[in-house]
Amino acid sequence: MTLTMFGSLLGGIGLFILGMRLMTDGFKYAAGRSLRGILARSTRTPLRGILSGALITALVQASAMVTVATIGFVNAGLMSLRQALTLIYGTNIGTTMTGWLVAAVGFDFNIQAFALPAIGAGMFLRVLRGESRAGRLGEALAGFGLFFSGLDVLKDAFGALGQSLQFTAISGNGLLAMAAFVGAGFLLTVLLQSSSAALAIILTSAAGGVVGVTDAAAMVIGANVGTTITALLVVLGATASAKRVAAAHIAFNLITGVVAFAVLPLILNFLEFVQALLGLSAGPATELALFHTVFNILGVLLLWPLTGHLARFLETRFRRGEEDLARPKYLDRTLVATPVLALQALIRELQRLGDLSRAMAKEAISSERVDPRNLEQERATTDRLVDAIGEFSSRMQQSNLPPILAEVLPNALRVSRYHSEMAELALMVGQSHGRAEELGPADVMEPVHAFKSRVVRLLSELDRQRVDFDEESADKKMKELQDAYQDLKSRLLRIGAEGRLPVRRLVEELDTLSNIRRLAEQADKAARYLKTLRDYLDQEHQNDATSPSPSETSPHQDS
Repeated sequence: MTLTMFGSLLGGIGLFILGMRLMTDGFKYAAGRSLRGILARSTRTPLRGILSGALITALVQASAMVTVATIGFVNAGLMSLRQALTLIYGTNIGTTMTGWLVAAVGFDFNIQAFALPAIGAGMFLRVLRGESRAGRLGEALAGFGLFFSGLDVLKDAFGALGQSLQFTAISGNGLLAMAAFVGAGFLLTVLLQSSSAALAIILTSAAGGVVGVTDAAAMVIGANVGTTITALLVVLGATASAKRVAAAHIAFNLITGVVAFAVLPLILNFLEFVQALLGLSAGPATELALFHTVFNILGVLLLWPLTGHLARFLETRFRRGEEDLARPKYLDRTLVATPVLALQALIRELQRLGDLSRAMAKEAISSERVDPRNLEQERATTDRLVDAIGEFSSRMQQSNLPPILAEVLPNALRVSRYHSEMAELALMVGQSHGRAEELGPADVMEPVHAFKSRVVRLLSELDRQRVDFDEESADKKMKELQDAYQDLKSRLLRIGAEGRLPVRRLVEELDTLSNIRRLAEQADKAARYLKTLRDYLDQEHQNDATSPSPSETSPHQDS
């Protein structure tokens, strides 16, 4: 191999991977919200889930994008694990489209005649329309052109390489020889971190005569199994739901790979028989693309009847992290690459944090003799969740966010801060109850208990209004609460002036009531800002001049 050959090979791989990345990013931002809707509607039956996963993956050429979206839906409770499994099956079938693209262009076709105009038109659209949906589609089109440009370079590199290099040293029909080629395909995918790039290299090398069809088929099996390493790396430290989806992906690829390896000669002989029967003369690339598709479909047929058993088995796994209240349940770093799904997961975690802080507040307010140690543990739990939410939000900010999400994301930090302050105030209220003496006469106790009950009812209403927060009703209730607090404060001051309540005890009770009032205010602010996040999530995912800014839709400023 000459230095020129090596440079051409390296450059072709680089162009191919860059094209895949641009295609993935372009489709991800242009169709993120649409993808969410399509997947949500397309998993009502197992067959629809498989077909949808295959079709979407084939169109966007990004199985990782569909897998991440699937994890997001399972995390958000919008999709069951069983439904997710059908999408995973379909995604593996959809990845075979790369092979068909390589085979479809042929090797007498002038690829650059198509690729260069696609790159030019795509980048022109990207520059002209910027971050809009049309601009992102232009980016995907340019990536598509680069995809084929890289393919053209690989074709020439392997064509020259095939004349001077043959893998005769390990080629053969023995089990060890086939296993060596499976290992080569596996290693290629792990090194490139892209099964599509590995598959393109394998198919073009077979077409260039570097490896035989049987050896290349073994490498295709290895490339298919190699994607499991990517899945393992992605879910390290991820949520239990993400680990279950990744485990399903790994199980599918391993089982399919083992079966395909065991019956490799039979599948290839069957494909040759079909070609001879139909009078077809397919080249190596077409034959390998067909092989890749057939053994993935075979894997689906094998696992489809076992989907229910596999889902139930996986749901019993990875429970320890899920049962830890302080560990995020919905936040998953794999979602950061898909902003709409990341924001959805962030909202779900903020709702969960709100549930914990409101429960802690109601416990502190309602119990006259609460154990401060329990509250301290609960406070530590909320602190850890707040830290995780902050870290996740920071990761989102560092990614390439659409402007509308970049502007609204700080509201998530406001919500987490309000819930953190609620937890701190609840701890202070609980500690004050532990130190306080009885107020004394019933005419003193009754209005205090009535005020506390009013706040507990307000917190309970916020629990019920997690999704549909009514700002008008909340304004009215908060005004009534403020009026009730001022009346109670005046009443207690009069009682203290009459000498019916010790000054020290009066000051302690006023401080506690002030903390309870502030606690209600923080809960109200958190609910208002959380509503703005949900409103942005519901808006059309696009960046145009008419989109409202956070300053136009955010609630009143912090006091």
